[in-house]
Amino acid sequence: MKKMQVGLALAIASFIGIVQAVTLPGPVVSAEWLAANQSEVQVLEVRGDVASYTRAPEFEVDKKTGKKFLVEVGGHIQDSTLLDFKRVRTDRMIDGKKIKYLIPEKADFEKIIQSVGVNSDKPIILVPVGLDISDIDEALRAYWQFKVYGEDNIAVLDGGMAGWLSEGRDYSVASSVKSNGTWLGKAERKELIANSEQVALASKTGKSTLIDARQPVQFFGLSKRDYVGAYGHIAGAKELAPELLAKPAKGALYFWDKNTYNSLFTANGINPKAPAISYCNSGHLAAGGWFVMSELIGNKSTKLYDGSLYLWTLEGRPLVGVSLN
Repeated sequence: MKKMQVGLALAIASFIGIVQAVTLPGPVVSAEWLAANQSEVQVLEVRGDVASYTRAPEFEVDKKTGKKFLVEVGGHIQDSTLLDFKRVRTDRMIDGKKIKYLIPEKADFEKIIQSVGVNSDKPIILVPVGLDISDIDEALRAYWQFKVYGEDNIAVLDGGMAGWLSEGRDYSVASSVKSNGTWLGKAERKELIANSEQVALASKTGKSTLIDARQPVQFFGLSKRDYVGAYGHIAGAKELAPELLAKPAKGALYFWDKNTYNSLFTANGINPKAPAISYCNSGHLAAGGWFVMSELIGNKSTKLYDGSLYLWTLEGRPLVGVSLN
């Protein structure tokens, strides 16, 4: 009888724990929500400038109003951990060639995420710097890779660290040392990854919309990154300038609402309900187009072209653009 009572108590405690577990409100959370639920989640800050994690933020004071405003992001949310964006992507061998900027294989990605102390028992909140769309896309690229490997209990902090600091919330500059985590991928969703043949088919048939997530000067072939082998864009692609993907407010960048994104995409000749493939130079900015289309608009027939124009031109495939004199 006593054993039955103990077993029942454990079962009830387990049930209560499940009931009380925090539920993410969606793919994006606000600073207010995170502050209220901080003890129930894992905060993972994704940064290219890793030194900023332990560097104090910089503020200036308006002499007329006395209001303090953020100049440079520094520090981090208490008890967060740091993921260096340089570790998010890796080199992989494809058809005997070493290709840069690709998603790590599942086991390798698990080791990276475990090494920064992430576990499988709590939701993960990714925190970008939040001052520029490129740093937001660092977190979104990590988000996409988590999704590829089956993680659904994950969201991004709207406004990033810049928004957190601009709201006057507490921060730390202490180093974060954590023991290895237990995070494991749950699946391998290859349907989220577009390969070169699928991109070529989309370019030829138009059955999937190609979204070029780069700056207009690169789309039209007026400039290019040094590792991309040609000027211009893939034939048939629609341009979606990265600065359209977030709105500046309160010293940070925030996502628009779904209706605004629908209007923006439609105005750029992109059907928000049709299958789509997002690409850029290397698969970094493409994460922004993928995230908005797939997670915020809700179009689950959206893929990301891993390797993007670096891989496309390395394979000798053509680009189109304006004529340069």
